[in-house]
Amino acid sequence: MAKFKIILADPETGESKIVEIEGSRAVPLVGRRIGEEIDGTAVGLGGHKLRITGGSDKDGFPMRHDIHGGVRTRVIITNGVGFHSTRKGERRRKTLRGSTITEEIVQINMKILEKPRKATKTKAEKTETKEVPKGSPPKHVEATEKTKIEEEQKLDKKPEKSSD
Repeated sequence: MAKFKIILADPETGESKIVEIEGSRAVPLVGRRIGEEIDGTAVGLGGHKLRITGGSDKDGFPMRHDIHGGVRTRVIITNGVGFHSTRKGERRRKTLRGSTITEEIVQINMKILEKPRKATKTKAEKTETKEVPKGSPPKHVEATEKTKIEEEQKLDKKPEKSSD
């Protein structure tokens, strides 16, 4: 049975989280390729749209989008995933994994494309909420300030002495 560790990246917030799936939940991902868009229910995120951006196999060899199939192969590359040259024109033979997800893949990288839309407020709900100007303090602060002012006013007023 397949078991995947899925890394979900959220480009809006810059955060990522890890989701582990296995067994029957992992089967819909087998046979998918890098660059495909899938529904988030396969990962447990209903309403989301995700894009597969990469991954690596059980031995740590990265997946590369331009190698077809799910095989591990040794290819000569000049740059990109799996090799970053230090000299101009440098080429190297590296072992890489193909772009198709197989049961030998352990980690899958995904990016969130769309999040579910939140329900919009009705006109009645919009009129009920009052917009507070940016410079004004919150309501609880206003209430405490009012009581402080009232207390100060009481202290300032001294009882008048009667001239009886």
